[in-house]
Amino acid sequence: MRDSLITLPPVRRKVWPVGWDALGHWGEDATRIESLAGGIANDVWSVRINGQLAVGRLGTRSDADLAWETALLQHLDRAGLTVPVPIPTMDGRLFADGLVVMTYLEGGPPETPDDWRRVAGTLRELHRLTRGWPQRPGWRSSTDLLHADTGTKIDLGAMPAESVVRCRAAWARLVGRETCVVHGDPNPGNIRMTANQVALIDWDEAHVDVPDLDLVLPGNAAGLEDSAYDIAAQASAAWEAAVCWKDDYAVKRLAEVRPVP
Repeated sequence: MRDSLITLPPVRRKVWPVGWDALGHWGEDATRIESLAGGIANDVWSVRINGQLAVGRLGTRSDADLAWETALLQHLDRAGLTVPVPIPTMDGRLFADGLVVMTYLEGGPPETPDDWRRVAGTLRELHRLTRGWPQRPGWRSSTDLLHADTGTKIDLGAMPAESVVRCRAAWARLVGRETCVVHGDPNPGNIRMTANQVALIDWDEAHVDVPDLDLVLPGNAAGLEDSAYDIAAQASAAWEAAVCWKDDYAVKRLAEVRPVP
């Protein structure tokens, strides 16, 4: 009698679909709690991972882009800055299917001049820690856009020609400056302050650029000299006009950029 062949059933790996079902990569009990303000580019929720409160951000960034951001946050955390730290999946990845899960940070926005001076100090420490950092994949710095027309969210071809001339004239004043990682959007909603720490959240706009773009703060909290503040304020307004073009905010920011004689 011939031995019969026994066929074992194939081993099936659980495959999580795209979207918020990807949260299962962080554990069977990982759950969403409530939606948080996260802008138009991402869907941001508070989540619970292994019984701990965290923040999940789901978007359409490429894997290369997310790898850059998560590596940056790990570097800053190890260096002592208070930032959202990526929480790995069960198999050790820092993101999965466009989803990143990060530690939740307590605190409120800056309110006093002293608060903003503390924010300026934290931003300067960010800049010091990231000199020579590689550019975020697909992004351009403000001075790169003197010769390039596109870069991630920016498409200068969509703007009126005169507006492009004004923006480039503002960015040209930054040529030759040292570059580093800039947070890109240090508004009160992206800052969490306590008595002991200043935390920067929402690193979606972070990229390599001239540090002064981060230092146009209320009350000139960074203490820039008059000419330096003017250069930074003009370049920052031009950047935000180009990034957000063509919504009402972009039009308002462009109006702050002086025309070229």
